[in-house]
Amino acid sequence: MGFSRRTLLVAGGLTVLGLPGCAVSGDEIGEDGSGKVEVFSWWAGPGEKEGLEALVADFRRVNPGVEFDNAAVAGGAGTVARTVLATRLENDDPPDSYQAHAGLELDNDVAAGYLEDVRYLYDQQRWRERLPKGLVEALTFDGKIYSVPVNIHRANLLWHNPAVLKAHGLTPPISWSQFLSQAAVLRGKGVLPLSIGPTWTQKHLLECVLLGELGADGYTGLWSGATDWKSAPVQEALTLFVRVLDQSDVATAAGDWQPALDKVVAGTAAYNVMGDWADAYLRTKGLAFQQGYSVVASPGSEKVYDFLSDSFTLPRGAPHRRAAERWLIECGSVSGQDAFNPQKGSVPARLDADKAKHTGYLAQAIAEWTDSSTRVVGSLTHGVVAGTKRSAAIDAALTLFVQDRDTVRFAAAASG
Repeated sequence: MGFSRRTLLVAGGLTVLGLPGCAVSGDEIGEDGSGKVEVFSWWAGPGEKEGLEALVADFRRVNPGVEFDNAAVAGGAGTVARTVLATRLENDDPPDSYQAHAGLELDNDVAAGYLEDVRYLYDQQRWRERLPKGLVEALTFDGKIYSVPVNIHRANLLWHNPAVLKAHGLTPPISWSQFLSQAAVLRGKGVLPLSIGPTWTQKHLLECVLLGELGADGYTGLWSGATDWKSAPVQEALTLFVRVLDQSDVATAAGDWQPALDKVVAGTAAYNVMGDWADAYLRTKGLAFQQGYSVVASPGSEKVYDFLSDSFTLPRGAPHRRAAERWLIECGSVSGQDAFNPQKGSVPARLDADKAKHTGYLAQAIAEWTDSSTRVVGSLTHGVVAGTKRSAAIDAALTLFVQDRDTVRFAAAASG
């Protein structure tokens, strides 16, 4: 899947809650506006929780009587949280709303009947007019919509410390082959070329190598079936991924993405491939963009936006449904997205948000996201292009691939 054109449409404000035809279960919001909402997410670490806190502060401003119960679970870009959430859903113990990535990541939950269709909120809030068409398509299953996006992230980014590159007379590589040439120089000077974290960050790196080597069309074809995983270009890209991984510290990989980035900050590593949530994390360390850290598109992917979007759902049987609806309206609002995204290191999903609030890296990001010449593709690692079953198969195959380097076996498992 992919889309390349977004058009700025009519701006609008927040509609007062009042949803005809929608049954209400559990605890109602009282006449004085009081109530409670439990929201489940994986935003618990530095560079993530600050965004959630800003969104919650705006929610409380709009809904002063509603208690916010933060059920965040830390770790692994949501991998730990999703395991905990699965147990709760299976045991008929849903939170009032939970975080998910826009796209095929929700396929199992939709099929299991865990979620309610929230098109009525899209109609009420006129969100279809205020969100990119391709994003709404990524949220749609058989004509129904099951989540509300709060942001847009970019996955295909290469982070670096400008002082380290300057000290070694280097500039960021524009191809993965150029990266490998630089890696030899860096290793000769005692600098790790590429820091890496746990398995999901290795999958993230694989995604970026495939995109850089195959181009937007070839990469997109991996998920639509138009690109043959067994073809020579894909096999060559997988072989290149192995060579890139050999220039990392995969044998002693960091426990999560933040410690891997810390090596770039410390100057012991030159590069790290990570999404733009890294910007928020690096700012929490007091670093200034273009001075303490900088970023370029991952090699070979200039003018391509490998997108993902965090969204929130309305579980069937939510204990505090009306409060959950208010939370979703907050997530989709201009004020909520303008509060959240500058802190999170992402750009608004809405097309009518305030661009002036996004400075430093984010000014660059929002300009590229809204540029009609930017090619947009969907992230593998972060739920857009592969359903849960296929993504899990790729995870298992990647763990083996990192050890045995068998490109044919991996391609067979990844092809779905």
